[in-house]
Amino acid sequence: MKAVLIEKFGSAENLKIGNWETPQLQEYEVLVKVYATALNRADLLQREGKYPPPTGASPVLGLEISGEVVALGVEVSRWKIGDKVFGLVPGGGYAQYAKIHEDMAIEIPENMTFETAAAIPEVFLTAYQALIWLAKLQPQETLLIHAGASGVGTAAIQIAKEMGAEVFVTASTTKHALCLELGAEAVIDYKNQDFEQEIAQLTHGQGVNVIIDFLAASYFQKNINSLSMDGRLVLLALLGGSEVSQVNLAKILMKRLQVIGSTLRSRSLDYQIRLTQEFWQFAAANFLTGKFKPIIDSIFEWEKVQEAHRYMESNQNAGKIVLKIR
Repeated sequence: MKAVLIEKFGSAENLKIGNWETPQLQEYEVLVKVYATALNRADLLQREGKYPPPTGASPVLGLEISGEVVALGVEVSRWKIGDKVFGLVPGGGYAQYAKIHEDMAIEIPENMTFETAAAIPEVFLTAYQALIWLAKLQPQETLLIHAGASGVGTAAIQIAKEMGAEVFVTASTTKHALCLELGAEAVIDYKNQDFEQEIAQLTHGQGVNVIIDFLAASYFQKNINSLSMDGRLVLLALLGGSEVSQVNLAKILMKRLQVIGSTLRSRSLDYQIRLTQEFWQFAAANFLTGKFKPIIDSIFEWEKVQEAHRYMESNQNAGKIVLKIR
C-alpha cells in the first residue's frame, strides 16, 4: 500500500508518500480502507522525532481514520465487509489501509461524510476525557478553555455546553466569532488581554471551577490564580514549555486545587475502548441532529501533506485539518 513516510526526523519537507506494508490483522481487528484522516499536534512532534509511537503501534503518522471495512480478524463479530467506520488509532492513519480494534471502531452515521467523521475521534475523545472523566465537570460550573478555536477547544465548548456549564475561552481575535457561535459566553484575546484579569472580572473574583490548558509552563501561575476553591486544572500539552522557574504553591493548598496531567495515546486499549463507547453513547444523538459537529478548517489531498503540516505549524487553522486519501 501507499503511506506517508518520514524520510528523516525534522521539517515537513521530510514527509513523502511511499510504499509500506499493509497492516496484518490480529484476531479482534478490522482492516479499513482509509478515505480520510486528520492532523494532530502529536503528528508534528512525531515527525520531529520528539514523540515516538507506543510500543507495537505503527510508526506511520495518523491517530484517526474513517473509511470502509475490507477485511476482518478471525474473532471479529461486530462488523462486516463494506461497513463504513471511523475511530481512534495509535498510529497508521496516513495510509491507504489501517487497522483498528473492532471495539474502537464507530459506525459512520448516514448523514456524515468521511472527512467529517475523520475529524471527530482525537479531539472529541480528548475533550470528553478531560472534561468528564478527569475534571468531572458539573452543570452550572464555570470553565476556561485555552486555545478555544483549536480542534480540542471547539469540541470541548460543545461538550461543556451540553453539560450545562458556563464557558469562557482564549483565542486570537480572528477566531472569536467561531467560539461564540459554538456557545462560549466570552472570548478573551490572549494576545492583547490578560486572561487572569478577565476571568477575575467575569467571575466577580471567584475564579473558574475548571481550566483546560495546552500551554503548561507559560500559563501555570496565571491558571492557578484563576481557579476557584476546589478548582481543577487539566494539562493536555506543553506548547508553552515544561519547566516553571517560580510558582506559588500556597494557592494550590489554600484553594484545595487539583492539577491533572493526561495524554490519551499512551492509555491502555481497555481504557480507550471504554472511553470511546461511553463518549459515543453520550454524543451519538447530537451528531445525528447536527447539534455536535467537528469544526473543519480545511481539507488537503494527501499528496499535499507537507503543505498541511506547514499550515498547522503556522497556527492559522480554526478547527481540524483533514487529509483526503485516495
